Amino acid sequence: MSSAEPLVLPAQEASRWPELGVWNFYFLLKFLLLWQGLLNFQVLPNLVFAAVLLVPLQSAWACWLRNLLALPVAVALLYQDTWLPPFSRLLERPEVLQLSGDYLLELAGRTLDWHLLGACLVLLVAYRLLAPWLRLTTLSVAGLLWLAVAQGVPELAPPAAPLQGQASSAGAAPVAQPEGPASSAALNAYLERFYRDEQARRTAFPAEPSAAAPAFDLLVVNICSLAWSDLDATSLRDHPLWRRMDVVFDRFNSATAYSGPAAIRLLRASCGQSAHAGLYETPDNQCLLFDNLARLGFAGSLLLNHDGRFDGFLQEVRNEGRLPAPLVELGQLRHDLVGFDGSPIWRDREVLGRWWQQRQAGGEARVALFYNSITLHDGNRQRLPDGRTRSADYHSRAQVLLDDLNAFVEQLQASGRPVLLALVPEHGASLDGDRMQIAGMREIPTPAITHVPVALKLINMPGIERSEPLHVAEPSSYLALSELVARLYAGTAQGEQGFDWGALLADLPQTPMVSENSGTVVLDYQGATYVRIKERSEWLPYPPNKP
Repeated sequence: MSSAEPLVLPAQEASRWPELGVWNFYFLLKFLLLWQGLLNFQVLPNLVFAAVLLVPLQSAWACWLRNLLALPVAVALLYQDTWLPPFSRLLERPEVLQLSGDYLLELAGRTLDWHLLGACLVLLVAYRLLAPWLRLTTLSVAGLLWLAVAQGVPELAPPAAPLQGQASSAGAAPVAQPEGPASSAALNAYLERFYRDEQARRTAFPAEPSAAAPAFDLLVVNICSLAWSDLDATSLRDHPLWRRMDVVFDRFNSATAYSGPAAIRLLRASCGQSAHAGLYETPDNQCLLFDNLARLGFAGSLLLNHDGRFDGFLQEVRNEGRLPAPLVELGQLRHDLVGFDGSPIWRDREVLGRWWQQRQAGGEARVALFYNSITLHDGNRQRLPDGRTRSADYHSRAQVLLDDLNAFVEQLQASGRPVLLALVPEHGASLDGDRMQIAGMREIPTPAITHVPVALKLINMPGIERSEPLHVAEPSSYLALSELVARLYAGTAQGEQGFDWGALLADLPQTPMVSENSGTVVLDYQGATYVRIKERSEWLPYPPNKP
């Protein structure tokens, strides 16, 4: 602290307005972070904080006490200005206490940005050099006032070109359309129209089983932490598994960034997309995909490659999907991975292979399986021969998972039994992070997290052999998947000339990109991405991925 900018105002100079002193560095640091796009700067609280620090006091001890009380306020205000989730969100998730110490240390290490630390060091040196010569208080206050004026402009962003592919197709339910330039009022109205339109959308399954319906099994593989951005980061977009799929959804939105809500949305795929709060309300029976299939003669089955205890995931899936308890005993299988909470994670190929053996031995005509894999979950650790664990590399785990699924496809093909295999990731891993979230954080369901590689494979069905996958280019979500299953059961694609892929995929329901976690909504409006955080009701343009 320089003599030119005292932190504490002497009593004999109390009649003069004090300087901010070392608090200038606090505000200049915030300006740096804001310039880097790392803060959602709240001007009014910061102006009030600066004003309190500038009020003249009559005694040195009063100045000392003010600065002491200002320290926790400054920390809380800085936290509020970041994109980190509010503490109330953490208090709502007591399962965080179950995370292992190794995982917590790993998360702490991700918060270190050496480039940013270097910039802060340069700022500190510059502050120490300039403080004796410049009135930095004037600079700090002027910066705050300029930000107050700049943030007073109501327009969020200039209107961009309309997003292509949003128009309703023949046979597809209408979807909400952007109206007018982006503003908080326009975005709120658009979101309300979106959810209102989605409430009326349903998949029309046959009312009763049909003897003429094709007999096939539906195997839904629900994969945690796999998005297109993760495949790009690990150079696995061209893995052979994707090339052997029959249908790939290019713009499928998982609509959430957390496992429980993602599973519920998938289990309720037969209705339009609901708000996050609606996930925990009693659904219409027509919304439940596996319930619809059960009425058509499909025996429901549930399978996990983990114990499902964390956050009550297993019980939640059973309740929301009306599925039976898993019947495959996994305790005797060897596991090389443990979860972030220390629980075992079994290898996908062994778990799926054992279930398929049991299924072939059973006498059910049709089976609908919901399988959940957390092989790629953040914080998983590899077991070592001596009993210790080490961090498990994402790329290696993803390679093994895709190889296992590829081998499982071959196992299904060798069985000769007709199967519809659906790969439906829950959400991405956020491997790279961005300005608003560190790597691995998923509080904000950005497109990089919710844009997931959904793919289908029709196995051992006559006339469906393909050399390369067909691509669904329209914006899609779970309702399109449910519609496709209903069409396959109804025999829509079975024509006189053989299997008609065009009839199977024509006019699938389209769903604009709207994603929601508890307290946070992200949507696409006129080609740009906007975010609304519950504690801050205004909509904000989502910043570019990297500074």
